[in-house]
Amino acid sequence: MKVHHLIVLALLLVIPGAQGCHVLSPQPIAMHPRNVSPELTRDDEPEIEVGRPIWWLDTAGWVWGIPSKLLLWDRRIDNHRITEPTIEAATDYMQSAELAHIKVRLNQYAPLKDFKRLKTNRTVAWPYRYTLGLLSVGGEAIFPGRLIGGDHFNPFTQTVHLYSNVPAIALHELAHAKDFARRKYPGTYGLIYLWTPLYHETVASRDVMDFLYARGDRAGIIEANRVLYPAYGTYIGSSLGPFAPSASMPIYYATVLSGHLNGRMLSREVDDHLREYQTLFASRVR
Repeated sequence: MKVHHLIVLALLLVIPGAQGCHVLSPQPIAMHPRNVSPELTRDDEPEIEVGRPIWWLDTAGWVWGIPSKLLLWDRRIDNHRITEPTIEAATDYMQSAELAHIKVRLNQYAPLKDFKRLKTNRTVAWPYRYTLGLLSVGGEAIFPGRLIGGDHFNPFTQTVHLYSNVPAIALHELAHAKDFARRKYPGTYGLIYLWTPLYHETVASRDVMDFLYARGDRAGIIEANRVLYPAYGTYIGSSLGPFAPSASMPIYYATVLSGHLNGRMLSREVDDHLREYQTLFASRVR
């Protein structure tokens, strides 16, 4: 396939229609069956922990995160200052999804605590925990998100790390936790993510949309459209890049741009989409 064809495909994957396309249409993650380590639910520490403010470190992290801010066009990305709206969104979602076993670290550096959770998380087979899991905790220790940012969910420690003050991103990372909690073999599922993350990202973002649509959260839906669609574009671009290595960056940025455009087009029709959701999906068994 020619390079320019791939770039056109990248655009069409995210914005196939003038009114935007619901690539990330609302679709809840089934909450059962569940595969949760009882030891993690008995943790005496709070489910959400906040790192101690360190102005010079947080300022350096904010500066380091400028490329991510520009990519997603949101100054709250990797700003290392999490406020109440984001915390409240995370708390509501955790209660709704029954994620008592999950730890959420808000701009916190705690590799020793994460190593303890790695040992405790027996839902993941020990070969995965002490290879991929150990590498993930070690990577977080050597390249601390407290400085370089990068919101993510670690399935080996069952921990969400947040550095951005964006409720939609917090919900998205917790949706990954919800997705992993129903997997019989979460270690294998995590390994698959390293090779083909697009499926996992689709599942998580669709669950976030369902969570927001079910609550009629108009502002939350608009925010999710504006943030999750370009973020989704990064994964599409990364997936297409290997087919044309010499044009991987133009393809990558084309998918991010198309994500921005699609999210904004969808937000213009948010009231119609809310009515459609309530008519077609609100009565289903959740």
